[in-house]
Amino acid sequence: MRVRAVIDRWADGAVALALAGWTQFDLWKHPPATMHTVGGRGVLSVLLVLVTLPLAVRRRTPAATLLTAAGALVVGAFLVSHSNGVPVGVFLAMLLAFYSVGAHCDDRRSPLVGAVAVAAIAAADLARPGTFSASGTRPSAWLAFAIAWLVGRDLRRRRQRVAELEDRAERLEREREEQAQLAVAEERGRIARELHDVIAHGVSVIVVQAQAGPHLVDDPQRVIGVFRAIESSGRDALVELRRLLGILRSEDEQLAIGPQPGLGSLQSLVEQMRASGLPVQLRIEGEPVHLPAGIDLSAYRIVQEALTNVVKHAGDASAEVVIRYGARALELDVVDDGRGRTPSRNGSGHGLIGMRERVALYDGTLETGTRDGGGYAVRARLPFGDTT
Repeated sequence: MRVRAVIDRWADGAVALALAGWTQFDLWKHPPATMHTVGGRGVLSVLLVLVTLPLAVRRRTPAATLLTAAGALVVGAFLVSHSNGVPVGVFLAMLLAFYSVGAHCDDRRSPLVGAVAVAAIAAADLARPGTFSASGTRPSAWLAFAIAWLVGRDLRRRRQRVAELEDRAERLEREREEQAQLAVAEERGRIARELHDVIAHGVSVIVVQAQAGPHLVDDPQRVIGVFRAIESSGRDALVELRRLLGILRSEDEQLAIGPQPGLGSLQSLVEQMRASGLPVQLRIEGEPVHLPAGIDLSAYRIVQEALTNVVKHAGDASAEVVIRYGARALELDVVDDGRGRTPSRNGSGHGLIGMRERVALYDGTLETGTRDGGGYAVRARLPFGDTT
């Protein structure tokens, strides 16, 4: 990058100095024997400087560079007689000046400046044959200047197209990131509302049990059971309340009060999927234990989202759901044998975003990806500690 910056900064100046030195050397050391100038070689030397040195600023002021060089060349055509043609260095300088107008001048002025310069040079060449050749006018030189302008014009359009594509790619990337952030925020809001419902339900249970307490004072065993139930519900509510406080949520949405689904509702979900045309096998491993309400809800939602993705994206497929109860964690496996693949099944869809948010809420892990031999797998682990 430093080399490129140095080149961009100093290359034009170096080229201008090189062409100026070349033309001055040809003029003073090897002047053509048939060349005659009005005012001597000093006047022509100044004109050659005006043709070549402005190239040092050809990118910043392309129009002024070309018009200055073309004007000096036209004036030179009337001061030089019996020339063997324009020096090679001058010809190259003019080609570069025309190219610069095409490549760096704005689209509105570029054609006008190029046409004026070519017309002036052609008019001078026609008025004083021999400007570009000792044998007379040389339309091929005018054509070469026009081609240099067209090449610059084409490269300018290509650079603009590349810049537009890069800008579009950056804009799409920003939009994708914004959509991903919005999806995360929406999913967190949804989780927060569900946890709100879980807490509200737990507190409602505590209130009902507490109201029943005075009527059971004559039955110590039932009173003990009520207090234990209140303690358990209270602890669960406090845990979920702490999680709720860490999640962004919308304050202005209506929140429903009532219990949320859990793994106890999983059989009903499987039946719904079967009715929709997806063959689903449900297998439960290990001894089921009482789960915290939030984990129970999250496990249900993960399985629900995974099966929904199978229906949407896997095509003609069957699925298997495995619920594995461990001593300190719940493991969920949802696998299918489908062939369909879309971005939402490969990591960027809202469904997988929701799964990740739910798993992260409980410090769990989530693995998703294609299976060897075909199909897709979703594997989640939700730690819940000791439930005794």
